[in-house]
Amino acid sequence: MKKLFNNSLILKIIPLILSLSLVFCGTLALGQPLKIEINKGIIEPLPLALPSFVAENNLSEIGENLTSVIIDDLYGTGLFKIIEDHTQAYEITNFNHPIRFGDWKTINSQALLVGSVSSNGTTNITVKFRLFDVFSETQIGNGLKFSGPKKGWRRIAHKIADEVYSRLTGEQKYFDSRVAFVAHKGPKNNLKKRLVLMDYDGANQVFLTNEEDFLVLAPRFSPNGNKLLFTSYESGSPQIYLLDIRSRTKIILQENPGEMSFSSSFSPNGEDIVFSLSAGSNTDIYKLNIASNSRSRLTSSVAIDTAPSFSPDGRKVVFESDRSGTQQLYIMPSSGGNAKRISFGKGSYGTPFWAPTGNLIAFTKQNEGVFHIGIMNSEGLEEILLTTSFLDEGPTWSPNGRVIMFTRETSGSGGSSTLYSVDITGQNLKPVRANSSDPSWSKLLN
Repeated sequence: MKKLFNNSLILKIIPLILSLSLVFCGTLALGQPLKIEINKGIIEPLPLALPSFVAENNLSEIGENLTSVIIDDLYGTGLFKIIEDHTQAYEITNFNHPIRFGDWKTINSQALLVGSVSSNGTTNITVKFRLFDVFSETQIGNGLKFSGPKKGWRRIAHKIADEVYSRLTGEQKYFDSRVAFVAHKGPKNNLKKRLVLMDYDGANQVFLTNEEDFLVLAPRFSPNGNKLLFTSYESGSPQIYLLDIRSRTKIILQENPGEMSFSSSFSPNGEDIVFSLSAGSNTDIYKLNIASNSRSRLTSSVAIDTAPSFSPDGRKVVFESDRSGTQQLYIMPSSGGNAKRISFGKGSYGTPFWAPTGNLIAFTKQNEGVFHIGIMNSEGLEEILLTTSFLDEGPTWSPNGRVIMFTRETSGSGGSSTLYSVDITGQNLKPVRANSSDPSWSKLLN
């Protein structure tokens, strides 16, 4: 047995909290905008018209690129049916012209997104958008504009898609985020592994370690997204390292003879980490204060205790342990103390990860020879298995707690690992990046 370590539409006014980096370019309509209500049933996608952004100053390529990424973001949720093939009668040629809602009603669009991109001749661009409820003929929320360098157009697209998603679902945003993971190269029996950073959708990949470097595993983002914890065999045995993403400098966190450290995770305030430490035949969970480099022992048993994850409020830690005879999930205070078992289903449980919303815990489950990614509440109730495969493991949460990314491995000597994502309803399972493992999803970028 492999060891586990590693809707319907309703009408409702949606309150909107706007980032300080955004600029208003419209007014809030008085009508009641559309909202997709997400539940555990099958969701009928909302028809959203998304004509190409109006491009000024010879920016047609950027305009098309912006439109394409926004479409990919929204369509990829499974919540939207994108209407993008328009005849000339339905094209938007001027961002400021009144909307001819009747035209859009004839193609059964329920929502309409219009936008434009312009430049003052510098290396910067300004992108504006407005979102409309076609049938009530009202604007949904305020029009906004984003300004930034031309090379940052892709992130602007994610920000616009986030605004549309949030306004039409009432959910928090998640497109403007990054994922750290381990890239694989070579045959299964001689894999080269490197730490990589990418946008949530697989774009803008940046290698953080060299192919010649030692084996790396299990990256974990700091709360501010500037640093990564990961496990490396550079010293000859597994040890935890702290990497500054911008400078690429790394330090080893506590290296003592005869000890191995692995499976680390940041506290919500970024000041502490929890991790597993193996000394001799014993594996327990410790907490380390990064500034003082002082550590405290949280568990003490003959069992293997590993894969700790803080609750969002920092008061509790969920972890896996075989103290009952099989791998199960336990919760204890973040200062240590009595641990409460929360998993009681058939099979074994591992790699728990607390959702940013605080109400759910994702996990890996093995039962009757197959693996699953599942979720349960923090009391261990309402368990739901989201996937079934030869080997699914290592879940990580999107910033809004709606989507889980994980590693799926195929069988055999020629098998490979691929990053997949799935919605917490069990819908919208899809591959993200091939030849990859160990994903860690950042918080929403600033």
